Amino acid sequence: MNYIVNGHNIFVIILITFMASLILVPISKKIAYHIGALDIPNERKVHKKAIPRLGGLAIFGSFLLGYILYGEITSQMLSILIGSFLMLLVGIFDDIKPIKARYKFLVQLIASLIVVLYGQIYFNEITFLGIHLEFNMLISYMLSTFFIVAISNAINFIDGLDGLAGGISAIYFLTIGIIAIILNKLGGLDIILSLIMLGATLGFLVFNFPPAKIFMGDSGSLFLGFIIAVISLLGFKVATLTSLVIPITILAIPIFDTLMAILRRILKGESISTPDKEHFHHQLLKLKFSPKISIIIIYLISIIFSVISIVYVVGNAKEIIFLYLIVMIIIIIIILKTDILYVHHKDQKKENK
Repeated sequence: MNYIVNGHNIFVIILITFMASLILVPISKKIAYHIGALDIPNERKVHKKAIPRLGGLAIFGSFLLGYILYGEITSQMLSILIGSFLMLLVGIFDDIKPIKARYKFLVQLIASLIVVLYGQIYFNEITFLGIHLEFNMLISYMLSTFFIVAISNAINFIDGLDGLAGGISAIYFLTIGIIAIILNKLGGLDIILSLIMLGATLGFLVFNFPPAKIFMGDSGSLFLGFIIAVISLLGFKVATLTSLVIPITILAIPIFDTLMAILRRILKGESISTPDKEHFHHQLLKLKFSPKISIIIIYLISIIFSVISIVYVVGNAKEIIFLYLIVMIIIIIIILKTDILYVHHKDQKKENK
C-alpha cells in the first residue's frame, strides 16, 4: 500500500504533530492558570476540582505546525486558517468567561461562510443507497454552512467527559485516513488535514484521558468540530468521501446526542442552549458505569460506526442496509431505556418522593 502524501510519509506527519501537541499541552495548561481559563466544578459537572480548559490552544498550535511543514498556500487553506482561528478565538474567550450563545453562533456563522464562500468548500449533491440529489448554488451554500455550524456544535455538546470529544474526533480522523488509503486517494487537502489533526488530537488525549489534567474547552471542541466538518466537505471535491452518509455515520454519536438534546429541551420548553445532565454519557453514568468505562463504551460504538462507513466505501451499499437497521434499533432502545429524550415515569416518582 502507498503511505506517502505529497512526498511525506503519513506516519511521520502523525508523529511530528503528536510530539508537537505533547510539548504544547503543558504550556497551554500554564497559560490557562495564568488567565483564569478554568473549569470550576458545579452540580452539572462530573469532575470535583478546577481543571484548566485551554487544551484547544495546544491542538491548534500543533495543527499550525503541521500546516507549515506539510500544507500548501491556497485560497481553500487560507479560508480554513481564518475560519478555524475565529473558532479558536471565540472558544478562548468563552473558556475565560462564558459568552452568550447568540454571539458564539454569530462567530460560527461568519467562520463557516468564509470557508464556503471564499474557500469554495461545499457539497452540491447527496448520494445514498441509489438516491441522488443535486442542489443549486444557493442551496449548496446554505446546506454547507449549516453543516459546518451543526458539526461544530455537535462536538462542543458532547465534550462532557474526559477524553470524549478528543477520542471521537481522533476516530474520525483515523477513519478518513483509512478510507483514503483504501481508495488510494492520498493527495487531497482533506487527507493532509486528517493526518495532522490525528497527531495533534492524540497528543492532547495523553493529558485528557481520564483522569484529565486539562480540558480542551470550547476553544478545542469548536475548532475540532469546525475542522471535522471542513474535512467532510473537502472529501467531496476529491472523492475521498463518496457520500455525505460517510461523515454522518462516523459522527453518529455526537450527532445523535445533539439531536436528542435539542428535542429534549424543546419538549421541556427550554432554550436549546440550556445545559443539562441528560447527554448520552450522563446516561451511561446513571447506569453505574465509571467515567472511564463510559468513555470506552462510546469509543467502541464510534469504532463500529466507522467500520460501517469503511464497509460502505469498499462494498455494495445495499449490503449494509441490514447494519443500518440494527443500529437504528439500538438507538431506539437507548431512547426508550434511558432519559436521553424524556424522563421516565419511574424516575419522576422517585423525584417526587
